[in-house]
Amino acid sequence: MSEILELLSLISRLLHAENVLILCHKNPDGDTVGSSAALYHALKSLGKNAALLCSDPIPARYSYMQAELFTGQFEPGYIVAVDVAGIQLFGDGVRPYSDRVDLCIDHHGSNSGYADAMYLDASAAATAEIIYQLLEAMQVTITPVIADCLYTGLSTDTGCFLFGNTTAHTHKVAAALMEAGARVEELNALLFESKSKGRIAIERTALENLEYYFDEQCALISMTREQIAASGVSVEDLEGVTGLPRKIEGVRVGVTLRQNPSGSYKVSIRTVKGVDACSIAKRLGGGGHEQAAGCELEGNLENAKAAVLAEVEKELARCAESAGEDE
Repeated sequence: MSEILELLSLISRLLHAENVLILCHKNPDGDTVGSSAALYHALKSLGKNAALLCSDPIPARYSYMQAELFTGQFEPGYIVAVDVAGIQLFGDGVRPYSDRVDLCIDHHGSNSGYADAMYLDASAAATAEIIYQLLEAMQVTITPVIADCLYTGLSTDTGCFLFGNTTAHTHKVAAALMEAGARVEELNALLFESKSKGRIAIERTALENLEYYFDEQCALISMTREQIAASGVSVEDLEGVTGLPRKIEGVRVGVTLRQNPSGSYKVSIRTVKGVDACSIAKRLGGGGHEQAAGCELEGNLENAKAAVLAEVEKELARCAESAGEDE
């Protein structure tokens, strides 16, 4: 298991690190990319060699982060994973480095402790919130580019500050990033108000496959790889579909099953407060947060549905039992 670090120990390790390789998780989202890019720029400002590596292509919409990608230009001397809760989340492209991670910086309480050392704050709304605290403590200047990176991570992991993980401190960090030059209006438009034609097409397909379970407390949508390919949607736009079923009135658990090119299913679980999405995902080999979690399942669609729904039923039963005890 990882050695759990305090902030000063974290800073010391980064200040002594050379040739830093920063790893993102596969299917990269705004938090893993934004937090990693912000750390990259901070390390470069301290005169260090650094670069990012991800199994999957970094979405083009994040090109404004201006982080250098790793192409073998140096021999990694220190490997840092950012926003990666478990080794299975790295993907094949990172496999040469995933078993020798020196440090993990994360906000997932379900983190498996795979790295030699870890800095974890499960109360943080996003890993970007942790990176902001780190850079402040290191007295690194938060440039407009770094502010853009961190605001991206913060806003995307909180659903533009709508999710239950948003705290007063989250808003304070966002305000500080605005003061540092984050282009909030432009970023919000890019990240939350603009949808490609492919995104519209796959949302229509997803809603056509909508199913209700457990007295309509659970809504489930599914998308096969053939449907995804036919829509023309990009991987980055697929991530935004996961919140659809949870937004339906009366639904307490929203489940999205998305087939990967390999045939497995990526499962995303979104819940209302009081229903533990992470508990559902962990029993299926995944993890995440209380109201947003996920896992990956092998097998056909019907078997994947059955596996997820069995765990959703257990969690809803637990909630009902707990509610009965409180009366």
